[in-house]
Amino acid sequence: MILAARNISKTYQNGVKALHNFSLELRPGMIGLVGPNGSGKSTLMRTLATLQKADSGTIYFNNINISKDETSYRKTLGYLPQDFGMYPRESARSLLLYFAALKGIVGRRDRSIAVDRVLETTNLQSAQKERVSSFSGGMKQRFGIAQLLLNQPQIIIVDEPTTGLDPAERSRFLNVLRNIGSECIVLFSTHLVTDVQSLCKELAIIDKGCLIALASPESAIAGLAGNIWETTIPDAELQVAHPDCINLSDHYDDHNRLVTRLYSKEHRGQRFSAVQPTLGDFYFLKLKTADS
Repeated sequence: MILAARNISKTYQNGVKALHNFSLELRPGMIGLVGPNGSGKSTLMRTLATLQKADSGTIYFNNINISKDETSYRKTLGYLPQDFGMYPRESARSLLLYFAALKGIVGRRDRSIAVDRVLETTNLQSAQKERVSSFSGGMKQRFGIAQLLLNQPQIIIVDEPTTGLDPAERSRFLNVLRNIGSECIVLFSTHLVTDVQSLCKELAIIDKGCLIALASPESAIAGLAGNIWETTIPDAELQVAHPDCINLSDHYDDHNRLVTRLYSKEHRGQRFSAVQPTLGDFYFLKLKTADS
């Protein structure tokens, strides 16, 4: 099972080039899509979900051009956008039964079985009689996953699902994704690289509408071993004395000192401490070097 975007380009009417010759092949498992705001993540998601058409390029599912039969492709698809509406007076169960009918699940018993299955998967059984409009943010996102799972999709596209969730709700939601991620293709867009490290088999980095890196979290981190350092040297001094170092990120330590985290293949002296690389280091390095 393969979902492939090949040379996809999209320019909006205001002149913004959201995607530029973007190509990516997706196979079963979870793929984390990360990139800065405006990098093209949501445009890619909407295009793969057939909510908008690309200006050029082709999307294939199992080597079949989806533009030839979008209806059949959509039957294999589950999509959760950043924001989705709710019927304010309906319970979770009644809404899911309604959505099951819309998805073509015929027979009252079959719809009930499907709803029971997705309620269990998303851990919403105890809240099934409550109004969805009264749900917390995390519960609403889990409900969103429940409705897209009704037709047992082969492809799941989830756009920035943890935005605004507190840590507990975020953990519950990610556990739901983890449970379903081994059985189908899941493209998971997020602004938190830590989510990808704990969930995904591959990390795809997009910037300015282009794919700039694709790697497993393990290989990405391993490739930086021995090249990540921290120092408290002020940035102005760093730029003069070590201009070839790549500044990845900054943070304050327990003594309220500004610590710079950087990439260098050489040890720069006693004022530099070797540290273990992270997936965040890989992400920032690829963004910093994309145009070089």
